[in-house]
Amino acid sequence: MKKKKIGLVPKLIMGIIAGILIGSYAPEMAVKILVTASTLFSAFLKFVIPFIIIGFVTAGIADLATGAGKLLGITTGIAYGSTVVAGLLAFAVASFIFPSFIGADAARQIGDPEAGLLSPIFTIPLAPMVDVTAAIVFAFMLGLGISALRNNGKGETLYKMSQEFQEIVTKTLSTIIIPLLPLYIAGTFANITKAGQVWSILGVFWKVYLVVIPLHLIYLTIQFTAAGAISGKNPFKMLKNQIPGYLTAVGTQSSAATIPVNVECASKNGVSKEIREFCVPLCATIHLSGSIISVTSFAVAVLMMNGMDHSISTILPFILMLGIAMVAAPGAPGGAIMSALPFLPMIGIPSDGGLASLMIALYLTQDSFGTAANVSGDNAIAVVVDHINSKSVKKTA
Repeated sequence: MKKKKIGLVPKLIMGIIAGILIGSYAPEMAVKILVTASTLFSAFLKFVIPFIIIGFVTAGIADLATGAGKLLGITTGIAYGSTVVAGLLAFAVASFIFPSFIGADAARQIGDPEAGLLSPIFTIPLAPMVDVTAAIVFAFMLGLGISALRNNGKGETLYKMSQEFQEIVTKTLSTIIIPLLPLYIAGTFANITKAGQVWSILGVFWKVYLVVIPLHLIYLTIQFTAAGAISGKNPFKMLKNQIPGYLTAVGTQSSAATIPVNVECASKNGVSKEIREFCVPLCATIHLSGSIISVTSFAVAVLMMNGMDHSISTILPFILMLGIAMVAAPGAPGGAIMSALPFLPMIGIPSDGGLASLMIALYLTQDSFGTAANVSGDNAIAVVVDHINSKSVKKTA
């Protein structure tokens, strides 16, 4: 009999509990040893992040050469617009609701989550080979270049190289980064427990979860209502047909792994074979509405906790960048938050240290629901694109 594997979310919860227990009862040296391991992992993560960006973004943009011209542009535009609107909705809801439980008193009680933290016993100098800005510029240059070459019957060698490099990055995520995350999270929570901050922080974030997960479902309802209004189909019937895809994504935590089930859901919603087989795999790569709701909400919460600026002028550039930078990230469990980390400094949150690891822990414990919102929204887009295509075909005829 095969042993049943423990999922990532239970492991993360176990890591949080272990960290709190170690921080509460273990001697300071034991905590410092765990903090040292966590710090070494953090250094490796910072080293890998530029490669995550290059691997995901290059391959994602290069893939756009395989689409069908006008339909490709329409689908990409709708997916990006939906992602940005989702992020703005999350910001609006967070700005309205979060102050009710993250006021000045809560911020003072929490203080600086990084104050009083123990230092590691030693560190290893491991600087990234390229900085984040260089990585994103290079990824765009290479991805767009490969896409242009493929449109002219060239560039297949570079395209295959980008796909294989993405596989290496995904393998690094799945075999090193993701399995070691519980240790990283345990070290972070042991440290903030030792500093006396953990219960104040957790007292805020369980309330954030109560906002984020229902917000995924509300935005899905908005997406399918809009799709129904455009196509003339019943949005509630389409939502019912989407349930298998949603539940599959909750279980797999991967947009890519849910594609076969999602294509079948699109079929039940009356999307033509041509469009569903084009739109669903493409949107699994470029549509991130659930992920951006989660990342934006947690970012605003962290900013509020620290009394930092969380105005629209701060958050909007962050949202616009995430809509691009997280391209292809939903294909790997945890990929979205890893791709978002380099851009946290845009809003004043360091990309490493206690605040960043808090963001990782908070995001990954609800990643299943964010992924399910991503893939379910893909089918709302497929319905709209199919309607636009059918009208175009009638006009041509």
